[in-house]
Amino acid sequence: RWGRRQQALLWGVLLGVWEVARGQLRYSVPEEMPKGSFVGDVAKDLGLQLSALKDRDTHVFDTGRTRYFFLDLKNGHLSMMEQVDREEICAAVSKCVLHFEILLKHPMKLYKGEVEILDINDNSPTFPESNSVLEISENTAPGTRFPLERAHDPDIGVNSLQNYECSESSYFTLDVKNGDDGGKYPELILVKSLDRELQAAHNLILTATDKGSPVKSGSTTINVIVIDGNDNAPEFTQSVYKVTVREDVAVGSRVLQVTATDRDEGPNAEVKYSFFKIPEKFDKTFKIDPESGEIEIIEKLNFEENEFYELMVQARDAGGLSSHSKVFIKVIDVNNYIPEIVIMSVFSPVPEDTSLGTVIAIFSVQDRDSGANGEVQCSIPEGLPFRLEKSFDNYYSMVTAELLDREQVSEYNVTVRAADGGSPALQSSAVLALRVLDVNDNAPVFLQERYSARLAENNAAGALVLRVRATDADWGQNARVRYRLSEGRVRGAPLSSYVSVQAETGALYALRSFDYEQVRELELWVRAEDGGSPALSSNVSVRLVIVDENDNAPQVLYPPMAPPAGSSGGVWSGVELAPRCAAEAAAPGEAAGSLTRWLVLAVAAVSCLFVGFLLLLLALRLRRWRRQQVLAAESGALRGVPVSHFVGIDGVRAFLQSYSHEVSLTADSRKSQLRFSGASCCDTLPARPPDEAS
Repeated sequence: RWGRRQQALLWGVLLGVWEVARGQLRYSVPEEMPKGSFVGDVAKDLGLQLSALKDRDTHVFDTGRTRYFFLDLKNGHLSMMEQVDREEICAAVSKCVLHFEILLKHPMKLYKGEVEILDINDNSPTFPESNSVLEISENTAPGTRFPLERAHDPDIGVNSLQNYECSESSYFTLDVKNGDDGGKYPELILVKSLDRELQAAHNLILTATDKGSPVKSGSTTINVIVIDGNDNAPEFTQSVYKVTVREDVAVGSRVLQVTATDRDEGPNAEVKYSFFKIPEKFDKTFKIDPESGEIEIIEKLNFEENEFYELMVQARDAGGLSSHSKVFIKVIDVNNYIPEIVIMSVFSPVPEDTSLGTVIAIFSVQDRDSGANGEVQCSIPEGLPFRLEKSFDNYYSMVTAELLDREQVSEYNVTVRAADGGSPALQSSAVLALRVLDVNDNAPVFLQERYSARLAENNAAGALVLRVRATDADWGQNARVRYRLSEGRVRGAPLSSYVSVQAETGALYALRSFDYEQVRELELWVRAEDGGSPALSSNVSVRLVIVDENDNAPQVLYPPMAPPAGSSGGVWSGVELAPRCAAEAAAPGEAAGSLTRWLVLAVAAVSCLFVGFLLLLLALRLRRWRRQQVLAAESGALRGVPVSHFVGIDGVRAFLQSYSHEVSLTADSRKSQLRFSGASCCDTLPARPPDEAS
C-alpha cells in the first residue's frame, strides 16, 4: 500500500499543474496523500519573496468546515493538513475540487485557489451481499429478464465499475444495460425453459470489474432456485414511473402509486410490492406500502444532497413470481437556505487619512440553494463612505469611497445585507464594526481672535495677567495643546524675561515689575501647538497695556542760567520744565538722558546764533561810528563827543531783551513750545545831539 502511495505522490507531483489567472491558483494532487505532502509552491506562483509572506501576515482559508491545507511561511509551500479520501468528501462527483483562499495584508490582497483531488484506484467493486437467492418458476418463459443486485465502486472514471461477467450456464446469460444515470445494470436472461425435476437449483457467480491499474474486481454468488407452479408473473402498468416533487414537501406525503396485475387466480394473483435492492440511504428516505404500492416520503428531502432518485420496485405474487419497474423521482429546489456571510478579514481601526479605494474588509457569501435561489447580492446602507466591490464569484471587498473624517464620525457599524434571488428572497446580515483612527489634521484654534489686558505698573513679579485658551478638534495626543511665547525683544532684552506663559494652562504671568515710564505696552504672540507628529500650531496676538500710577516727583532736567551782572531782571535764557513723567512722554520708549542731551544742544545752537548776530550788529555799529568820525574830522563838528553818546548800554540791553527766549515742555509732547518775546529792537541807535556836545 505504501508503494502505491509513493507512486501516486510522484505521479501527482509530475502531473500537477498550476495556473495564475485573474488571481486564481490551481493545483491537483492524488487522493490519500500522507499528511504534509506537497501541493504547490504558492510563493513562486504568486511571485512573492518568502520574507513578504511573513511581513504581510499571510493566511490560508478553506471554504469548507474542514481544514485540508496549511501554508508553510518558511518555504512558501502549500501542503496537506491531513490525508484526503476523495470518495469520502466528494462521493460520486466526477470532479472533486477543494477551494481555498490566501489572504495577504499590508496591503490587503486575496487570492483564490482550488486543488483537484485526483482519483486513484483504491476501491474494489463490492456487492451488498456475498450470496443472494433468486427464485424462478419453472413455467417462466425463455427471454424473461431478472434484474440482479448491482455492485458499488466509489471510484470514478476508469477506476469505477465498468463491466459485469457471469459464470457459464446453459440456462442463463448475462446482459448489462446502461442506465440513465450512467450506471451499469446487470440482468439475468433465461435462455431456455427450466425443469425443476431435472435441476432444482443453479449456482452462478457474478463478477464486477473496473479498468483501473491494476484491475480490481468483486463477486457474489447467485443461487437460482427453481419453483414449481404459478405460470404468470405480475405485470406493472408502466415499465418506468416518473414524478417530480419539491424538496420542501412534508414528511409523510405520498409521492406516487405503482400498480401491477397478475393474470393468475387465487393466491397466485395476490401481489405484494417492495423495493428491490436500492441503496440504504434511499431506503431511509422512502417507503412503499406492500398492499397498495403507494410510495411515501419518510425523511425530509434535500436538493443539495440528492436531486434525483432512481428506485427499483418489485411486484411479487404468492407463487413467487415477480416483475420489476423503475421509479424516477426528480427533486425541485426551493429557496430554503438563508445566505451565509463569512467575514474573512476586517482592517480596523482605519486611519482617517486612508486613501480612496483602500480595502477595509473582505468577506464571502454562501447559499446552498441552486439556480436563482443560490444567487446572492450584497449591499450596504447608502450615505456611508464605503462601497462594495465583487472580487470573485461570491467574494466581496469593502473599500473606501470617500475620505474619512474622525472629527465628524469616529465609528461606523456597517450592516452588510445578503439577499438571494428566490421568491420570496431570503436575507441575512452581518455588522462590521469599524473605528476611525485619528490623524493630526486640525491645528489648535484660539477662543478669541485677539487678547488684551491692562496691568498697573509696579506690579508684583509673577502676577497673573490673563489666560489664553485654544481647542483642538483631534483626539488623544493630537488634541493635547501646549502654549509658548514667540521670540521677541523689549528694550534690548528677551521678551521671555518680561512675561511667561504656562505650557499646559495658557496662563500669562509677569516676570518682573513694570514701569510705565519705561514700557507703555507690550505686543506679543502666543503659539498653541498640539502633540501630533508633525505638530500643528496657531498664533494669537496679545496686547498688554501698562497703566500709569503717580509714582514720580517733577525733576529739573536743565538748570536755569544766571542773569548778567548789573542787568535789570526780566531778561534771562532758561527752560520751563514739566514733571519727569511728562518730559519722558514726549518720546515714549526713549531714555530721559537722551531728551536732556537734545535740549542742551538746542539751547547751545540758539545761543550761538544769538552771539553771531550780536557780533554782526556790533560790527555794523562800529563801521557807522567810524564813518561818523571820518565825517566829523572833515567837518569838525563832532570832535570831542564820547562814543557812549552814540550807543547806550540801555539800547544794547533792550536789544538783548528783544531776542531773549524761553522753552516750555508739558506732559504731552505735542504741546511743547518755543516762545520768543514780542518786543522788537530798533534798527538804529540814537545819536547825541550836536548842541549837547557843545
